[in-house]
Amino acid sequence: MMPAAVEGAGAGRRALALLYTPAPGQSCLQALLGIEAQLRSSLRAEHEVAHARLSWWRDECARTARGEPLHPLTQHLTAVFATRGLPPPPSLAGLVDVAVWDLASATFERQAELSAYCTRWSGGLLQPLALFSAAADGNPVHDPLTALGATLCELELLLALRGHAAQGRLRLPLDALAAAGLPAQDAARVLGQDTWPAALASLLNERHCDLRQRLAAALAALPRQTGLRGVAVWGALALSHSRAAARRLPEATASRHPRAPLDALRAWSAARSWQKGRQQKMTSTLRSSRV
Repeated sequence: MMPAAVEGAGAGRRALALLYTPAPGQSCLQALLGIEAQLRSSLRAEHEVAHARLSWWRDECARTARGEPLHPLTQHLTAVFATRGLPPPPSLAGLVDVAVWDLASATFERQAELSAYCTRWSGGLLQPLALFSAAADGNPVHDPLTALGATLCELELLLALRGHAAQGRLRLPLDALAAAGLPAQDAARVLGQDTWPAALASLLNERHCDLRQRLAAALAALPRQTGLRGVAVWGALALSHSRAAARRLPEATASRHPRAPLDALRAWSAARSWQKGRQQKMTSTLRSSRV
């Protein structure tokens, strides 16, 4: 198995999601996270070099979709998909799209733009995993989890709000910031402070609450495919971190979760609950088939 490359904001959640994704889905997720990490590392290069690297990766995604990958990660992913008789995933370019957006430090004028960003990320990372997991379990292809992934992505952006602001990247729509009395020209500076203004803290609390409700509902509806257990763990950890971040308001969200040492226990508990729920559903299905 190729070594995992998990870094940046949310690295701990990704690592534990990978740990609790059983084989062969683990190999698929490992390659997807590795590609994401490669794109993130490209952003740290000089601007022109970063543009060149992202351009190469966009071409590589097109080559991969044609079955002609050049990079070890895309070659590995293509080989993993082939074990289930699947063509290479066609949606990897979504990860390049969000990296290009980040490189430009582009802002979101409205919620629709932020939602589009998160949907592209989800399509590039979670959709291939969902397609592979359905095939690995011998199930029909379910919804590719794009909606679940988009909500998870937005919640992770909210958790990394302060760190991204320090990099000049605003992870909230400008119209929402303006409604909280925070002009665009002041947003990065204010979001980088240790304590946030009351109006901003209220806005963030509302967004945390809304995203948690949406993510919890999406997780409850998650198909009980074995390969998606890691996604359930990832979502459970994001919910826990969001609750903690909301409780700390108006204190700014830390770049690293202060209770991260407990995450291993949380992940184990989430995986155990997922497995129990899956077994219950299997038992119910067997009983129904005997009627």
